[in-house]
Amino acid sequence: MPKSSKPNSVESNAKDNNKKVTSESLVGGEAISDSTTSYSSSRRRTFGVTPRDPIHSEPADEANSSAAASAAYVYRKGDTRRAVLWLGAIFSMALLLMYILYLNMPPFTAEESQLLRLPATLDDAKQLGNLLYKYKSTYFAQVLIGLAITYVFLQTFAIPGSIFLSILSGYLFPLPLALTLVCTCSAIGASFCYLLSYLALRPLLHKHVANRISSWATEVAEHREHLFNYILFLRITPFLPNWFINLASPIVGVSLVPFFIGTFFGVMPPSVFAIQGGQTLQKLASTSETVTWRSVSILAVLALLAIAPAVFKNRLKQRLKF
Repeated sequence: MPKSSKPNSVESNAKDNNKKVTSESLVGGEAISDSTTSYSSSRRRTFGVTPRDPIHSEPADEANSSAAASAAYVYRKGDTRRAVLWLGAIFSMALLLMYILYLNMPPFTAEESQLLRLPATLDDAKQLGNLLYKYKSTYFAQVLIGLAITYVFLQTFAIPGSIFLSILSGYLFPLPLALTLVCTCSAIGASFCYLLSYLALRPLLHKHVANRISSWATEVAEHREHLFNYILFLRITPFLPNWFINLASPIVGVSLVPFFIGTFFGVMPPSVFAIQGGQTLQKLASTSETVTWRSVSILAVLALLAIAPAVFKNRLKQRLKF
C-alpha cells in the first residue's frame, strides 16, 4: 500500500509560508506580516532606522544601517489620535506643575501679578526682570527655581521665548550661576523633548516631517562614531533648528547620553553672549544687540573646533585604507 503524501505536502506548505514571511515582510530586522506581527513589534518601526533602544545603549550596527532609502514606519489607524492625546495629557500635567509653581512664588501684589508672564518681547523681559530683581534677595530660591522650571517647560515643548529667559538669567544672577542654570535647563528640557518624541510623537513626525528626518538620518549615520562632536557642532551653529534636533534625534538613533552632554556644552557659547547682554538688560533695545561680529566669529571658531576631531579621524581612516 503506497504511503500517503499528505504529511509531506503539509510540511512543504509550512516551509513555504515561513519563507514567504521571512522574504517579503522584513522591515528594519522585524517580520511585520499582518498575520504574525504583534502590536508591540509594529510600534517599534521607525523612519528607515533599525529598531533599537537609543536611550540605554549606543548602536552597534554599521553606520549606513541607520538610514534606509525610504521610511519604514508603518502608519496604523488611530496613531495620530493617540499621539495627540498623549501630548495633550503630558502638556496638561506640565501646566499643572507651572500653576503649582505660581502658587509658591513670592506674594506679589495684584498689579505685579499682571507682569508675571512669559516674556514675548524685550519690554516684557525688562518688566519681568525688574519685578524678579525686587524679590530676589528675599525669595532667592523661589526666583531661581521658578526661572529654571519655566526654562525647562519652554524647552520641553519647543515654545519660543527661552532667549529672553537667558537674558533674564544674566540680569538676575552672576555669570557662573546664570551660565550653569541656562546650560543645565537647556539640556534637561531638550532631553525631555527627546523622550516625548521617543515615547509618543513618532506618528505626528511621520505625518509632517518624514522626508526631512530620513535625510538627516543619512547625515547622522556618517557621524555615528562621533555623535558628541556632531551634536556639539549642531548646537553651536544655526544649521538645524533646535526643535528639530530634539524631536528627530531618538528616531534616527542618537543616544541620550551624547545628546545630553553635547547639548549642555553646545549651548554654552551662545548662552554666554545672551547672559552678558542681560547684564545690561535695561539698556538693550533689541535681542540682536547680544549678537555681534565678534561673537559670531567666536562661535564659528568653536564650531570648527567641535567638528575638527571627527573630520581628521575620517580622513585618517581614508588614508589608512590606501
